[in-house]
Amino acid sequence: MTTALITGATAGIGAAFARRLARDGHDVVLVARDTKRLSDQATELHDRHGVEASVLTADLATEEGIGAVEKRLGDGKHPVDLLVNNAGFGLKGRYLEVPMADELMMLKVHCEAVLRLTSAGVEQMRERGRGGVVNVASVAAFVPRGTYGASKSWVVQFTQGAAQDLAGSGVRLMALCPGFVRTEFHERAGMGVSEVPGWMWLDADKLVDAALKDLARGKTLSIPDPRYKAMMGASKLIPRGMLGKLSSGSGRKYGPK
Repeated sequence: MTTALITGATAGIGAAFARRLARDGHDVVLVARDTKRLSDQATELHDRHGVEASVLTADLATEEGIGAVEKRLGDGKHPVDLLVNNAGFGLKGRYLEVPMADELMMLKVHCEAVLRLTSAGVEQMRERGRGGVVNVASVAAFVPRGTYGASKSWVVQFTQGAAQDLAGSGVRLMALCPGFVRTEFHERAGMGVSEVPGWMWLDADKLVDAALKDLARGKTLSIPDPRYKAMMGASKLIPRGMLGKLSSGSGRKYGPK
């Protein structure tokens, strides 16, 4: 039986990945900061689907948290076949309005943790000649707006570059770029989203279904909804300076997760 490790597993897209993968018969390793929520989730997945569901409490904004997950990914006796780097958060406010400590924390979670965990997982996967990594980015990666978008752009570029370097190894890497998803993400960041049209909201479970299909097809970039694919295609026709101005009215609310 294969094993999937999911960071940010207790809510939103991460929880949807955990549900889908457990339903498909994969053992799961659930990673997040809240031990109680992790334990409750693991029990539910085990009881419902009969899979092994283990928990790893880790804060990926800390060296200790990243190191703990790296260690689990490097355990050759209990290999991880699929890694989902989903942990992340948003910041409310424009550039220079957000404390530098918070900006650096975001970069640690979105960039350093993704780099280190992907590397730890892929090293083991390449030795076995199989495996997959899904790095959750955002359509915000394609909009010139703030640290959030910049960090997610890094995730996309890193993932696609690493996928190219690993071509033929049996290891697949894919950057997942969702739009607005009904999760706890915006509430935790203190972001109002009442102005977001209803048609722009995506269902987390349907998004995960589409993402896994894209991974199986060997795609290195997944924008799992026709509406957002059309929007991102249109954005290429708009000058980047104008695109930045268009997105500035919502601050960093253009940071779906």
